[in-house]
Amino acid sequence: MTDTLSTQRRFTADDVVAVGAEILRANGVPQNDARLVAESLVTADLWGHPSHGMLRLPWYVARLKSGAMQAVTDPRVVSSFAAVSVLDGRDGIGQVVTHRAVSMAADAAAGHGVGVVAVRNSNHFGTAAYWTRMLAERDCVGILTTNGSPAMAPWGGVEKLVGANPWSIAVPGGDQGAIVLDIANIGVARGKVYAARERGQQLPQGWAIDATGLPTTDPQAAIDGLLLPMAGHKGYAISFMMDVLSGVLTGSSFGTDVVGPYVPDKRSGCGHLVIAINIDAIMPPALFAERMAELIDSVKHSRPAPGQEILVPGELENRAVATAAGSVSLPAKTIADLDALATESGVPTLSGDA
Repeated sequence: MTDTLSTQRRFTADDVVAVGAEILRANGVPQNDARLVAESLVTADLWGHPSHGMLRLPWYVARLKSGAMQAVTDPRVVSSFAAVSVLDGRDGIGQVVTHRAVSMAADAAAGHGVGVVAVRNSNHFGTAAYWTRMLAERDCVGILTTNGSPAMAPWGGVEKLVGANPWSIAVPGGDQGAIVLDIANIGVARGKVYAARERGQQLPQGWAIDATGLPTTDPQAAIDGLLLPMAGHKGYAISFMMDVLSGVLTGSSFGTDVVGPYVPDKRSGCGHLVIAINIDAIMPPALFAERMAELIDSVKHSRPAPGQEILVPGELENRAVATAAGSVSLPAKTIADLDALATESGVPTLSGDA
C-alpha cells in the first residue's frame, strides 16, 4: 500500500464544520443538529483521532438516505424514577440523542447528586470523550458506555460476536484540562483500521487476524476478519460487561443484533448508558481540584523511562487542540469523499467550488 500522509491538506476547523453541517442540512438534518454532528467529528480530527472524524460523515449520510437513521431526531423519555431516566432515541442521530442524554444526566446530578440516563435505539455518537468532557465541564464525573457491532470473538472462540463497546470517564483537571479516559476494548479502535485503509497504510502486527485466523496487517483483511481484544481475556470480559450496561440493561439491542455506522441500510439499535456524578455532592469542587492537582503533579513529576514523557489521560488531546490553533489536517481520501458529498448535496466543497 502507498503511504498517502504526504497528500494531507490543512483547513480551518470552522470551514470543515461548515461544509459538514451544510451536507447534513441538505440531507434533512435540522441546522443545530447538523452543526453539533459536524463539530463532534471535526473535534475528533483536532484531537488527532481521524478514526472518529470526518471520514465517518459519508457513512452517516448513507444511513440518512436509506432511512436507517432518522434525519430529524425526536427522542422520547420512556420512564423516570428519581435520578434515573430511560431515553428512547427512536433511531435518531447518535450525537443528538447523546447530547440530550448528557444534558438530562447533568441536570439530574445537580438535583440528586447523581444522574443516570439509559439510552436505547440510538446510533453511533462519534467519540465518547466528546460527551464525558461536557460533563466534566459541569463539575461532574462523567461516565459513558456504548455498544457496537461485533468486532472480535469471545475469548477462546473464533466467531465474531462481541463489539468493541467503548467507554469513557472524564473529570475536571484544573489547569491540566479535563482528565479523560476513552477506550475501546479491542487492541485498537476499529475506526483506526478504517483510517489506515483511508491512508493506504498497513496495520501494526498484533492488531488483527484475517477471516482464516491468520495474523494480518492489511486493513481490509482485518475488517473482514477479527480484531483482537486488549489485554487478552480482560478486554473481552470488559467488552462483554459494557454490552450488558449499554444494551441489555437499557432495553436496546445487544450482541450480534447491533449494526455499525458503516452499514448503510440497517438500523443500528445501539444503546448507551450515561452517568453523571455531581462532585459537589461528595466534596467541594475546590477541594477536589486540589486533590486532583496533587495526583497529577505526583504522576507528572515521577521518573520517566529513558526518552519518554509521562502524560495523564486526555493530555495528548488537550495539546493537539492547542497546537492545531483552529486548523485541521485531512487525508486526500476524506477530502475527496467530502467534496463528492458536497457536490451531490448542492453545497460548496471544501475548496470553495459550487
